[in-house]
Amino acid sequence: MLEIRAVDAAHKQDAKLKNEPFRLWGRIIPALRDGVWSHRVEPLAEPGWDCFPDEAYDPERDDAIFLGAYEGGECLGLAVLRRGMFRYLYLDDLKVRAAFRDRGVGGRLIEACMEQSARLDLQGVYAVCQDNNASACLFYLAHGFSIGGFDNRGYRGTKQADKANIFFYRDL
Repeated sequence: MLEIRAVDAAHKQDAKLKNEPFRLWGRIIPALRDGVWSHRVEPLAEPGWDCFPDEAYDPERDDAIFLGAYEGGECLGLAVLRRGMFRYLYLDDLKVRAAFRDRGVGGRLIEACMEQSARLDLQGVYAVCQDNNASACLFYLAHGFSIGGFDNRGYRGTKQADKANIFFYRDL
């Protein structure tokens, strides 16, 4: 049975859950009209794979909330939350081991994030996702988030200059 719980000192190694490759197959194209966001999905001409670098999280030193998804004592997924600039928790990282994707683990972690936001008397949770990671963007939309912003300048001057960030918000 899947259990979502805080990553404690005894399980701090679970905060170092390795990143695994994910498929890049489409780009989300957001549009703002009369204050209302919409989006369309544009297939990538050359689909491929990507993998984020591993992080060096340490729950004993890092000022964040670490939530792990466990089954039989094994960590299947991780959510890392930080206090946002306003009255939202920022979902800094959400990952599920590749073998357990599409089994509801990510959705359960999102619900636990929302519970954390409610406990802290905040408005909800927000996340930032690269526009070319269509699967992740569509995951957030399918789990009650809506587009709340777009940044097409943040990657200028980097190897990722062809990417943009989409901001997703979910209110309590």
